[in-house]
Amino acid sequence: MWIDHAIWWHVYPLGFTGALDKQPRHRLPHLIDWLDYLLELGANGLQLGPIFASESHGYDTVDHFRVDPRLGDDADFDKLVGAARERGIHVLLDGVFNHVGRGFGAPPQWLKGTAFEGHGSLLELDHSRPEVADHVTRVMNHWLDRGASGWRLDAAYAVPPRFWRDVLAPVRKAHPEAWFVGEVIHGDYAAYLRESTLDGITQYEIWKAIWSSLNDRNLWELAWAIKRHQDVVAAGTPMTFVGNHDVTRIASKLDDERHLAHALVVLFMIGGVPSIYYGDEQAFRGIKEERAGGDDAIRPVFPANPSLLSPLGRPIFELHQRLIGIRRRHPWLVRARTEVTELTNTSMTLTSTDGTNRLTASLNLDDDTWAVHE
Repeated sequence: MWIDHAIWWHVYPLGFTGALDKQPRHRLPHLIDWLDYLLELGANGLQLGPIFASESHGYDTVDHFRVDPRLGDDADFDKLVGAARERGIHVLLDGVFNHVGRGFGAPPQWLKGTAFEGHGSLLELDHSRPEVADHVTRVMNHWLDRGASGWRLDAAYAVPPRFWRDVLAPVRKAHPEAWFVGEVIHGDYAAYLRESTLDGITQYEIWKAIWSSLNDRNLWELAWAIKRHQDVVAAGTPMTFVGNHDVTRIASKLDDERHLAHALVVLFMIGGVPSIYYGDEQAFRGIKEERAGGDDAIRPVFPANPSLLSPLGRPIFELHQRLIGIRRRHPWLVRARTEVTELTNTSMTLTSTDGTNRLTASLNLDDDTWAVHE
């Protein structure tokens, strides 16, 4: 299946295109000028943040069937998807189906009447209502019919897993090749995958263990997370990452920027479908703050085309290319089982295998050399 070979480049369109100024414009085709850059990086999937009509940041949807006027219209979407398909690039959409903006206009019975996680502008949908399930099914099929390859499901952790099971059954009947990944932050990932029938979940536990263990010089934490990760890989195809639209950038999160290479080795070594957040491949900095506008630094505007990027980010871009190249030569890594075969506070050897093929990588956080035993 195509997802076994997918590597996503994750873009937050409202920030990337400068659409947060609230002016209606045809900005979505701006991404077409970056598709060849995506391929040069080694990726073959464009993971889009919210593109549907919303009140502000995209996660407060008011119309799931309409492209946000700040980004353009249906024709702009079709143009982008067509250009992506010409290049063999899959497009993943961001579906916000746990909650909606106050201007959504749904019948009152669709809503629980509660604010999502204390955000007064976000109203939770009532997932026990068959009308809500029918609506989500129609939305998914509508955009898959128009050329999308799958969905990232925002705040999936807040939705009863049976809801996804009921919705995905008819969607998969119409689109058997589509891929569905849910945003799950805490809890039993493998159990949620089984109960929901989602194909994958966002692997936050691995993300946290990577930067935390590198900063604390405590690779035992990472080893424990990798051990738990094996159950997740057995249950599905998790999305792995070291950065996204909701967290401080990895280059800012790490106390020692030299450990960025270690973080990327782990990302591309373990099982799952890797996702690279736009700008991370250029070692962009950005700190998420818990305040109004606190996401702005991690959701920046990108220049008109790749030639306008600073050359200072090129070494990290090329590091991504080399590691993605290894991943491309070993596509079986998507479902690999990974074992930690040597471990100290500051050194680790990882061995990934699919039962036939085998790949080993070693991390050393110290300046001194370290002997690796075969």
